Amino acid sequence: MSDLLSHIQTSIAAKRLFHDGQRILVAVSGGLDSMVLLNLLHRLSTAHRWKLTVAHFNHQLRGAGSDKDERLARQTARILKLPFVAGRGDVQQFAAKNGFSVEMAARKLRHDFLAGTAAKLKIPTVALAHHADDQVELFFLRLLRGAGGAGLAGMKWSNGSPSAPKIRLARPLLDLSKAVLQNFAKENKIAFSEDASNASMDIQRNRVRHELIPLLTRHYQPALGRSVLRLMEVVGAEAEFVAHTASEWLRRERRPDFNHLPLAVQRRVIHQQLTEHNLTPDFDLIERLRAKSGQWIAVSPISSVCRDAAGVIQLRQLESFQFSSERRGFSLLAKKGEITFGGLMIHWQTADDNGMIAAGKDGNVEYFDADKVGVSVCLRCWQPGDRFRPIGTGPPKKLQDLFTDLKVPRGERRRRVVAATRQGELFWVEGLRMAEKFKLDENTVRKLKWSWRRYTEPK
Repeated sequence: MSDLLSHIQTSIAAKRLFHDGQRILVAVSGGLDSMVLLNLLHRLSTAHRWKLTVAHFNHQLRGAGSDKDERLARQTARILKLPFVAGRGDVQQFAAKNGFSVEMAARKLRHDFLAGTAAKLKIPTVALAHHADDQVELFFLRLLRGAGGAGLAGMKWSNGSPSAPKIRLARPLLDLSKAVLQNFAKENKIAFSEDASNASMDIQRNRVRHELIPLLTRHYQPALGRSVLRLMEVVGAEAEFVAHTASEWLRRERRPDFNHLPLAVQRRVIHQQLTEHNLTPDFDLIERLRAKSGQWIAVSPISSVCRDAAGVIQLRQLESFQFSSERRGFSLLAKKGEITFGGLMIHWQTADDNGMIAAGKDGNVEYFDADKVGVSVCLRCWQPGDRFRPIGTGPPKKLQDLFTDLKVPRGERRRRVVAATRQGELFWVEGLRMAEKFKLDENTVRKLKWSWRRYTEPK
């Protein structure tokens, strides 16, 4: 038995990924990693009485290239005398319809297919070809997105499918590098296909793979992969301990004071409760709940959450409400003035371009081209269909999409104040950058200083 086969067999036994005589669905894309995985499991299957089935999902992203991958997987299964199941889906269409990135849409459809196939065939485990290099890439991707300890821990050797938790996902190659798999494929003349999209720098994962990791390895840490994998192991173990401690605290009838819990445990306690309520446990929401008890925070147009003094998250339904039709117009003909609207105190002042306008003390200040804004302004709340183009961005977008990008709670969005010109164009939106069209430029003659402060919180 080769060293790699022996290593894989030891890993499978140590991690209890498969038991003798069981059925295994092997996910095969046609690429190097999955073709090596299939070869290894097939070689070991006789000794362990595994019953393998090959599964391939055609993402239909590369036209003839995707069909070629499917043919390779099918032919390999036939040569090995293994059952073969194929599925396909229009990833581009699915991504556009659901607002996903192409990568997220592909992952969703692929997992749905694998879990559905496994359930239909009564196969308990799906074998995936993720390896150590995938782990390192995932670490940096999640680090850049601001993930916590559980996210930075990366993939597990075995876990439930995101599409069907009862179906197990197993990763026998998780501690092996891509180079090891490449050498095995070369020595054993294993055919595989190259996915041209892996070279596309439009995909963030590829930029991490081809630019960031080589840069860090070359200039900062030659043993980067080993260092990151060790860090992931440490962070994962600590995150698991925190999660276990939080779960134990939540299960107790008589709980220790929430405020005396370590900070990491407080956050995890809130995180787990939000998840149980099917709410997204983003960092800002967790921190607002953790920092103050008894404060209701809107998380949708019809619901809000609160943490009580004991640390328990409570959910309540809000009374439904319509978009506010309240509005207030005023003139900018005077040199300066102030106005209140929607819980805001707004001060404005105009001056020639060379005129000195003192900066605001609270930082909530913008400077506009006064002539572009005009002499009449209307203050109102966000309405359906409103569009806005913050400075430095592309074409105007729906305010709803901008609020979503900024993670503004749904219940708060409808109360954000906006300022529009006489023609109805928005030049300012509370909480967003100023509008591109109304910025100062070399042709500006008069400035409009616009400062504000909120004296009541959006309810």
